[in-house]
Amino acid sequence: MNEDQPQLREQIASEQKFIDRAYSTLDSYRRKYRQEQRKIEANHGTGTPQARTERDALAAHYGDQAARLEDIEDRLVFGRLDDKDSRTVYVGRAGLRAEDGSRLLVDWRARAARPFYQATAIEPAGVVRRRHIGTHLRKVQSIEDEVLDSKEADNLGLAFQGEGALMSALSSAREGHMGDIVSTIQREQDTVIRSDSKGLVVVQGGPGTGKTAVALHRAAYLLYTHRDRLEDSGVLILGPSRVFLRYIEQVLPSLGESGVVSLTMGTLLPNVLAAYNDSPEVTEAKGSLAWIPTLRRAVQSLQRLPAEEIRLHISGRDVTLTVRDVLAAQKLARRSGKTHNEARDIFALELIDHLVRQLAEDPNPDADTAAWWQAQVRDSKEARRAINLCWMPTEPTTLLGKLYRDRQFLKENAEGLSQEEIDLVYRSDSSQWSTADIPLLDELEELLGYSSAITRRKQDSREEQFAAAVRRAQDSLDSQHLGGGIVTAEQLAQSAAPEYQWKPLAERARADRTWVYGHVVVDEAQDLTPMGWNCLLRRCPSRSFTVVGDLDQARGHDRPRNWAEALGPAARALTAEYALTVSYRTPRSVTDLAYSVLQAAGEEPRFPLHSARDIPDAVVTLQAPSLEPQLLQAYIEQLVTEQLDEMDKAMGQGIGRLAVIASETLSKLWDFDTEGDSAIDSRVSFLSAVGAKGLEFDRTIVIDPAAILRDGPGDFFVAMTRCTWRLLAVYDTDLPLGWEK
Repeated sequence: MNEDQPQLREQIASEQKFIDRAYSTLDSYRRKYRQEQRKIEANHGTGTPQARTERDALAAHYGDQAARLEDIEDRLVFGRLDDKDSRTVYVGRAGLRAEDGSRLLVDWRARAARPFYQATAIEPAGVVRRRHIGTHLRKVQSIEDEVLDSKEADNLGLAFQGEGALMSALSSAREGHMGDIVSTIQREQDTVIRSDSKGLVVVQGGPGTGKTAVALHRAAYLLYTHRDRLEDSGVLILGPSRVFLRYIEQVLPSLGESGVVSLTMGTLLPNVLAAYNDSPEVTEAKGSLAWIPTLRRAVQSLQRLPAEEIRLHISGRDVTLTVRDVLAAQKLARRSGKTHNEARDIFALELIDHLVRQLAEDPNPDADTAAWWQAQVRDSKEARRAINLCWMPTEPTTLLGKLYRDRQFLKENAEGLSQEEIDLVYRSDSSQWSTADIPLLDELEELLGYSSAITRRKQDSREEQFAAAVRRAQDSLDSQHLGGGIVTAEQLAQSAAPEYQWKPLAERARADRTWVYGHVVVDEAQDLTPMGWNCLLRRCPSRSFTVVGDLDQARGHDRPRNWAEALGPAARALTAEYALTVSYRTPRSVTDLAYSVLQAAGEEPRFPLHSARDIPDAVVTLQAPSLEPQLLQAYIEQLVTEQLDEMDKAMGQGIGRLAVIASETLSKLWDFDTEGDSAIDSRVSFLSAVGAKGLEFDRTIVIDPAAILRDGPGDFFVAMTRCTWRLLAVYDTDLPLGWEK
């Protein structure tokens, strides 16, 4: 565009007036919500407990509304539609109304905004002109028009043509966080975003297709259109790694949505944190659905019958528990339908009552006598030990650790597990847990439940928390010299008791293993095991899922052939499958080379891509003087310095991001970041292929592609396709078959 054009300057000035009005309205709403919140909070502590609770709820509502609008700042307005009836609609991140109640700005998710993404010259949907408005902070920087109905276009004046909003976005350098694509959503992406929320929807997308962005925008769209259903239950985003969640963490807030819980499989259980990832072989062994009956049998093995009657000496008297007594108590406990630890209380009470009748020498002792003898039985270590041996209360980590450490115990209870799988999962130390252990621990949580001892510990913890709240309240009263008044510290602490109800949804959901979500988004889903799916299905009984991934990036050598196979037990919920076929970010020569090597290795691509762009010299092949670690390390350090210098000259000082990607073996040897935790904060990231999954960089240096291919075709495909501008492949003597030097 020529910025000297008077008409263009006039149009930019006109759009600036609207932008100013939109931001002024946004600021007004922000102030209004915060003022209402402060006004309500000023009355806190007076009135009945019910009135205080209602005020807390209303204050939280206004606070949430204010926070939602405060997260929306940059690019509030990005689009405009003009139809053949001379009506104008502005499209932005949030819906706004003017003081007179008229519509000022249409939320991008609203039906009225759909033509902004769906209209074409062939099917204009009544749209004559679609305008993209580029802004920085609160200033209009550019406008670009697309004329969709040339017959009506003359009435609108000059159409300003630029490089295209999408291509402009693609040309920008990568940053440490993913940005939203709300202003550049393409038609095939919009179709997925607005698809029905019922059932499980799969979005297959190769590198650069925007599948993750589509999934996040779909979550925002569902929260907007089904707010009544999802506001209280929330949406779960399950990502492949912590760094991935950090990478995408700004997208949904920038779209005005906060009712989202972001977790990895390793952080899904509130009180257990996975410390590492297993190898693909061990992960596959732990992911088998055969673990469901195996774990059930392991739990049942904790319910034992004694080989002979049990003789006990309690308070100077001899009593016995026969095998028949124990069996009857076990049947009674099992008929309750409760979990193992909960049913154990029923079992124990039945045996205690049996012992009390013997000790009291009365089949129907009076209440006082029964209570006295019950206390004697409970205090007897001998009695407690005997009852526990017949029905042992156990926690999930204890039982799973025993299964891993004791091959014989696992073999005795295994149902469907092979000897090879038993050998793969064996380990002597179970002090740390892997990501693949989480679904097994979750299954055991369902089978075991809470014992009375665990429940007592939780109650003790709540009492400790309340005592701490009382101390804080007393300190507050003392500091304000309010002691001795009509309000006590206990009353102040009690008034804060409903606080949990007004905590952010994400905080409450993370702390509750049994939380049921209204919708679940799963990213990099091709790597999820059947047991992992079993774990997620439990958290979303409605089976409302958005599942995104790429089968060509699946780990290991025994990869799923299709999504029905990859989904395991979730396949029954599959209602629609979409394939994003256009790669907007990865250069064509890079994807073509990656597919060529996969085919030469006997791995036919599941979903070949069509790249929208290519760049000259996007692939550079460099022969290193040696792959000997020390010599190679010096060579890579020099190469990194050269690339940073080139990026500074081409993009600007300090702009652009670079990744060095190596095989698993070399990554561990050089202490590379195998989880990708540092990739957000560093301009240069040193990663394994697994650590680089889901991330994008302007340039990548891939060390020894042949070695990465030996780790698995999926790892190779990931390593090859992380760049948006240039890939430098460093090798010694061999490149993979299918690679043209």
